[in-house]
Amino acid sequence: MKKLLLLSLSTTLLLSSCISKKQFTDLEAKQKETQDLLNTATVKLNSCITDKATAIARATALEEQIADLRKSNDNLQVLSAKGASNIEKTLESIKEKDLKITRLQDAITKKDSVTLALVTSFKREVGINDPDIEVNVEKGVVFISIADKLLFKSGSYNVTSKAKDVLAKVAKVVNSKPDFECMVEGHTDSVPYNKAPLIDNWDLSVKRSTSIIRVLETLDVNPGRLIAAGRSSYVPLVDNDTAENRSKNRRTRIVVLPKIDQFYDMIEKEMKNLEAGGN
Repeated sequence: MKKLLLLSLSTTLLLSSCISKKQFTDLEAKQKETQDLLNTATVKLNSCITDKATAIARATALEEQIADLRKSNDNLQVLSAKGASNIEKTLESIKEKDLKITRLQDAITKKDSVTLALVTSFKREVGINDPDIEVNVEKGVVFISIADKLLFKSGSYNVTSKAKDVLAKVAKVVNSKPDFECMVEGHTDSVPYNKAPLIDNWDLSVKRSTSIIRVLETLDVNPGRLIAAGRSSYVPLVDNDTAENRSKNRRTRIVVLPKIDQFYDMIEKEMKNLEAGGN
């Protein structure tokens, strides 16, 4: 994933509707914390699966011993009450591990399933064959990257009518997922920009973001779920050394992600359950 961790924006250059530095920092920290927790949960899950396999092998061996002993009446006395009790404890331990593994897998699988469903919806709505529109997933976050030639005229922040058709499709999917937030990132090339009332590429990137957000608002997207962000020219896809490359770098990314707290709390709860069980 091109990291969701966002560069802090200078508050003196952002327009009043853009995201604050503290909000960016909080979002970055929460996303990193959730990803770290998910990675830890995956490691814990793998460990539980290994422990389960070991316990099953042990139980199988004990059951084979019981079968062998029962074949010979002369050796039945070897099977003591203590041995039977150990077998019961081993089987019970396997059942407990199965339950914990299932719960943790459900938590992780739910997050992956929700993300996959969102990607499928976007690809169905905006199409997957347009080279100027890219939909992908990186670390559980859905990115829609739209070339600026579909959104704005050169040097302008006024959204074109063609762009409104694309954004209507985006709004349809976003509106169908009320538990998701939507951040609009504006990106420019490195050519200096200075056209009143804007003073530089920072202004242009943020203004393009807010322009798209205003269109999404007219399409009934809840403004409380929208975040405006500008990245200026500082996160290029390729070097700004040719006209073609500069065109690639002039883009808008719509970042759609579940409200992180929901999945963070769910996975954190299952991690605590595992730790409480002594695993």
